[in-house]
Amino acid sequence: MGIQNIRPTRRAFLAGSGLVIGLTLVGRQAGAALLKGAPQDAPGEQAKLNAFVRVAPDGTVTVLSKHLEMGQGPYTGLTTIVAEELDADWSQMRVAAAPADDDLYKNLAFGLQGTGGSTSIANSYEQLRKAGATAKAMLVAAAADAWGVPAGEITVSAGRIRHEGKGKEAGFGEFADKAATMDAPAEVKLKDPKDFVLIGKDRHKLDTDEKTNGKAVFTLDVMADDMLIAMVAHSPHFGATVKGFDDGEARRIKGVVDVKQVPQGVAVYAENTFAALKGRAALRIDWDLSKAETRSSQRIYDDYRAEMKADPFEAANRGDVGAAMSADGITSMDAEMVFPFLAHAPMEPLDAVFVPAEDGSIDCYNGSQFPGQDKAAIAEICGVDPSKVRINVQLAGGSFGRRAQFGSPYMREAAAVFKASGMKRPVKHMWTREDDIRGGFYRPIYLHSIKGAIDRDGNITGWDHTIVGQSIMHKDELDDTTVEGTADMPYQIPNLRVLAHQPKLGVPVLWWRSVGHTHTAFAVETFLDRLLERAGKDAVEGRLALLKDSPRHTGVLKKVAEISGWGSPPPEGRQRGVAVHKSFNTYVAEVAEVSIGDGGMPKVHKVWCAVDCGVAVNPNIIHAQMEGGIGYGLGAILFDAIDLGDGGAVVQSNFDDYRSLRINEMPDVEVAIIPSSEAPTGVGEPGVPPIGPAVANAWRRLTGQPVQRLPMTNGLLS
Repeated sequence: MGIQNIRPTRRAFLAGSGLVIGLTLVGRQAGAALLKGAPQDAPGEQAKLNAFVRVAPDGTVTVLSKHLEMGQGPYTGLTTIVAEELDADWSQMRVAAAPADDDLYKNLAFGLQGTGGSTSIANSYEQLRKAGATAKAMLVAAAADAWGVPAGEITVSAGRIRHEGKGKEAGFGEFADKAATMDAPAEVKLKDPKDFVLIGKDRHKLDTDEKTNGKAVFTLDVMADDMLIAMVAHSPHFGATVKGFDDGEARRIKGVVDVKQVPQGVAVYAENTFAALKGRAALRIDWDLSKAETRSSQRIYDDYRAEMKADPFEAANRGDVGAAMSADGITSMDAEMVFPFLAHAPMEPLDAVFVPAEDGSIDCYNGSQFPGQDKAAIAEICGVDPSKVRINVQLAGGSFGRRAQFGSPYMREAAAVFKASGMKRPVKHMWTREDDIRGGFYRPIYLHSIKGAIDRDGNITGWDHTIVGQSIMHKDELDDTTVEGTADMPYQIPNLRVLAHQPKLGVPVLWWRSVGHTHTAFAVETFLDRLLERAGKDAVEGRLALLKDSPRHTGVLKKVAEISGWGSPPPEGRQRGVAVHKSFNTYVAEVAEVSIGDGGMPKVHKVWCAVDCGVAVNPNIIHAQMEGGIGYGLGAILFDAIDLGDGGAVVQSNFDDYRSLRINEMPDVEVAIIPSSEAPTGVGEPGVPPIGPAVANAWRRLTGQPVQRLPMTNGLLS
């Protein structure tokens, strides 16, 4: 029976008067509020003091986060910033996802609502401080009016409003409704950082308890009555399309309701997940490969080597590299480095729930990294006015860039599946782990060719660097993400040239945690380490000599050398390697201590990390993100590659052959945060780039083998 003939009954996702559908309230004792969120329009329930701050009658303050919480900590960080300027007590603070609104909740770094590029705190710090200070001023104005006293005589501390002269005291809730009617001040005075009470202190993450006890709601947890599960069969070759299909066997499986072709493949609709999986496996599909990418990874590497002979983009060119390389007495060195496709592999694969309403509107529940873009995609595909689409942002089980796609291709697929169903019943569209690993949007393959020159005095006088890789930004001109970390390297090398080639492939690519720095930091820091060794210089002292004009690089490098005991002999059978790198305006240096482990692979015992990210809003989160970045990056450089086999199909499929770092492989990590009064910068990604070269440099010191091809498990250490 066709889906379009089945009438739905819609489950109510409401929990309390006037609450926004489908948002998760996060905070102390908030876990029981399943799918309960902050109100958009709830007069009398919670007072709206500005776009980011709501106050309930009981004094509870809810901060609307314009940034997705996918484990990196913006819910806690942004709430801390508001609470600081509001002079709230931490126990009264809550947080919820903001609705989709590109104007009201735009990322000031992007120009539209979105989370990525380690910008959550960096772009919101001043904005959220002002939001908190403005809300405080309005509460004070309301109290002053009610008490008949000058606003300047009122104090606020730990969530209490006081006037000492009259002996008056009240909580935020008592004046919330009145405050919401007051005019917001045009300007507010922000605190002097020396008066911070909450910012700069370790604080337990608001979402940790619910994630630990299982009460946190992710998209996969969202259920609706009469809901269908939908899964799409995709081609094993990127760019292939459906020529024809036989769904006879699929339709005979109990629980399968319908099968429809969509632009991305063939969708199977079923009453449960098992039936959807079985039905999809029973499909017989004839794929048109005429426009598909059919090259193997090895063939692409070979084609990239040939590409180096073509005309390049020039990313940097100072001095005279040619003369430096051919000068008398020069010692030269060269290397080729190979970086594979990488999948993001978040713990929660892509998913979305669509719930239709009788008025023709659509509620979509998903962990959306770009909710405004997703909203527009749903409206376009489903043929409804954007005002009839509501994005209910859920907690996301990781992303690392995976959910931040140009043009929302995943949401377009999910919307196409929902539209093809007839849009009568709720539909949960799901990707399996195999779909995600084989679904493309990878960190691109890159090939680096580097040449270096050392003069008779041991000075590095020349650096010639060529990179070949797809443009993540789909640019026909130079894509800065291809060369970031090389063209702007901080080392004072007098003759530097960086060239780039950006061939087009049929494999969809996307930013991966730390984007271009994933490969450029490795290439620069490992090659520099070899040049310094050839010149007879210490890896730390040699770098410091080249960083005289980069005080923040110098600061983290000296700190990591101090805490790691650099210069003292490591334990027998071990060696240490170092790397320092700036990404997303955050400076990180790491030292890794490595030995030869089982199977001749590196065993990383300890990593020391120093980070300068400006004002440390919550040191606990900074520590966690450095630790997480180190574990994520280490797993990738040791084990991970997406390989295209003969014919272009992806070889890997799940965590058995695209594995993450296991808990017994995670090194001990010590993090030092550099005190700073600079504006805060991001910490979600900058911990990743230095770990690979730090381990590789230690490995070379230990074995004499430089690492020029990743991952290290491929046995091609050369």
